[in-house]
Amino acid sequence: MKTALLTLGGALAAGAMAAACFVWAGVYDISANEAHTQPVHSLLELTMHRSVKRHAAGIATPRLDDEALIARGALCFRDHCVQCHGGPGVAQGGIGRSMQPLPGPLVDAPQHWKPRELYWITRNGIKMSGMPAWQHRLADDELWAVVAFMQRLPALTAADFVSQAGPQLPGRCQGLADAPAMPLAPDAERGRRALTQHACSACHRIPGVTGSPVQVGPPLAGIGRRTLIAGRVPNTPEQLQRWIREPQHLKPGTAMPDLEVGAQDAADIAAYLTTLR
Repeated sequence: MKTALLTLGGALAAGAMAAACFVWAGVYDISANEAHTQPVHSLLELTMHRSVKRHAAGIATPRLDDEALIARGALCFRDHCVQCHGGPGVAQGGIGRSMQPLPGPLVDAPQHWKPRELYWITRNGIKMSGMPAWQHRLADDELWAVVAFMQRLPALTAADFVSQAGPQLPGRCQGLADAPAMPLAPDAERGRRALTQHACSACHRIPGVTGSPVQVGPPLAGIGRRTLIAGRVPNTPEQLQRWIREPQHLKPGTAMPDLEVGAQDAADIAAYLTTLR
């Protein structure tokens, strides 16, 4: 038994050393000009499928056959999905066609995923795939509306798709940026997650938020104990939320862009930032 354990431990150590050398030597080609090798692609896809099925298992699916819901989903699909996934007779945008893994068409999505799984994917996104977590951009009923519209995709001709989700159609997907309601009390943990979905960590170092070391905006460590925001307004939860949503109004010409953060996410983010003391 002792010999077997030593042999196993040595094999694991050798494997870890080989993996470390592989990573450090930069052997694997990460460029988007080359797709993953088929074994890597298949392993990532299997991992993703199993994860989605597990995490979506307890979600209750509402009725998806309401025509008004489907029409609303068509607008949201046009405004937010076509650029990467295309539609019947409509190609993805240049960015979508160039990504690896490729965000392919969703015409066959209902054949591979249950509605609750499509909802989970749309709501939560997929790490390292370019698929965002739309819960920070769309209301929950809009997420289900997109799923409802996807159920119709397999039966749509190119002409049908253009008539239901074409660029010439009036109206737009409202999304959360325009929604005045804040249905939930501010929550710091939700705010920590929302920080990653609004690209805050692209410019700021934020304690508790995973990201690369950046030197674009000031680090946010200790922001909860600062007396002023942007050097000009009192650091209160209300002003911090306003700064997150309307930085150009509080300080015209600031390098901080308007990120179209909804009221709920702004309140949650402010709650998290207040804890950084």
